[in-house]
Amino acid sequence: MNPVDRTTARSWLGTALEEARAGLAEGGIPIGAALYGPDGTLLGRGHNRRVQDGDPSLHAETAAFRAAGRRRSYRGTTMVTTLSPCWYCSGLVRQFGISRVVVGEAATFHGGHDWLAEHGVEIVLLDDPECVALMRDFVEKNPALWNEDIGE
Repeated sequence: MNPVDRTTARSWLGTALEEARAGLAEGGIPIGAALYGPDGTLLGRGHNRRVQDGDPSLHAETAAFRAAGRRRSYRGTTMVTTLSPCWYCSGLVRQFGISRVVVGEAATFHGGHDWLAEHGVEIVLLDDPECVALMRDFVEKNPALWNEDIGE
């Protein structure tokens, strides 16, 4: 698999950011994700819907993964997420052999992306200012909901 250039990674992050904004507008947690195929085709997109659906397992990455549908293999695919993936979503990446994760930011929450890198997953950390601002603002205004989301 060829490394992804930062221009493409930022473009893909735009899709995840649209999802994060949609989740926030629905009263949910502003985390978005998208799954891209080896050829750069958008396979699925989604946002955290834990609040909206009352489903604690419906994180942004799982929503994008489910939207992509069943595939023979996920090797060569890229999960793009606005926030470093939690252990649950990191496990999904490892379980299904997703090859790359593009992370919008890890300042607000440092999830399992280092662990993924140790296990051969390519990590592209963008440190995107909009992702950071979106999450910091949300956490400041909704600390109890945020702590529930990260299992605190």
